[in-house]
Amino acid sequence: MKKAVLGFGIFGVYLIYSVGIRHQQPLIPKPASLISSNTKSGGSSSGSSTASATSSTTSAAGPPSPTPASSSSKYQDGTYVGSVADAYYGNVQVSVTISGGRISKVKFLQYPNTHSTSVYINQQVMPYLQQEAIQAQSSNVQMITGATFTSQAFVQSLQAALNKA
Repeated sequence: MKKAVLGFGIFGVYLIYSVGIRHQQPLIPKPASLISSNTKSGGSSSGSSTASATSSTTSAAGPPSPTPASSSSKYQDGTYVGSVADAYYGNVQVSVTISGGRISKVKFLQYPNTHSTSVYINQQVMPYLQQEAIQAQSSNVQMITGATFTSQAFVQSLQAALNKA
């Protein structure tokens, strides 16, 4: 009898813990602040490892940019909707606006928003992914740690939209 009571007690504590932990917000850096500092400084490193990784990707993407620029002229002006991609916790779908043969706007039509953690993470990540796509003028964007599924689904949906352009 004591074992059963002890077992139910441990199970109850675990259940209360798991419900409580579900509503805590994860601690992740805010990429939006990195975007603004990276954009203002012209791609120079602001001292953080994420910003330096972003600027190194930007500088690494600099030499091959004539290839995307020439391929971006193949894009027809208009707004194109990508396919729905599974991001494990929900679906991701984006639309891309092409203006002057270049990506001018990327908009999320669907994103995982059923759990508080998903909402919190995606509020941090979506502006970063949008800015990366506009800077790269392609779907070749960096995956974001902590939002890997959303990043992968974003790339899939964006590439589908660009294939239509």
